[in-house]
Amino acid sequence: MRVITGSARGTALKTLDGEDVTRPTGDRVKQALFNALQFDIEGRTILDLFAGSGQLGIEALSRGAEKCVFVERDLNAAEVVKQNLKAAKLFSQACVLTADAVTFSRNTADRFDIVFLDPPYASDLIEQTLPLLCDKIKKNGTAVCETDTEKALPDTFGSLSLVRCAKYGKTLLWFYRKEE
Repeated sequence: MRVITGSARGTALKTLDGEDVTRPTGDRVKQALFNALQFDIEGRTILDLFAGSGQLGIEALSRGAEKCVFVERDLNAAEVVKQNLKAAKLFSQACVLTADAVTFSRNTADRFDIVFLDPPYASDLIEQTLPLLCDKIKKNGTAVCETDTEKALPDTFGSLSLVRCAKYGKTLLWFYRKEE
């Protein structure tokens, strides 16, 4: 797994062994996600909520995002995120928190332009966290959710409206936009 483009292009990223802790986004899906967001990243504040290895937030930072908050509940995975940020020379633009995603979503005072939600597929964590994040996403901000093709998400989450859903093999990307 590598950073696709930007300042950290080609940097190899580590991940924990086994899918019980992390399930990295596949290269094809990651490329499609960032192609869709390519003009929305530069100078933005990002939240990588279920960070895993941190690859989505690191890709965003590499492409010019100003700051990224990484939230990962597993201590070992959070350490991998820190190692990956250091390898990509992006650590100074990041904040890595070892925290529960629901608790963080409920309590954070930060506001974000783009939020990545890639929780374990069999969970209902998107349905739990995205409504809590509606007020924390800036106007015209985007939330991108990754699920398997078995999952069905609603057309709206509070002030967020589904603007696109795309299938890539066994993965769905759901793009929600905040408009007020």
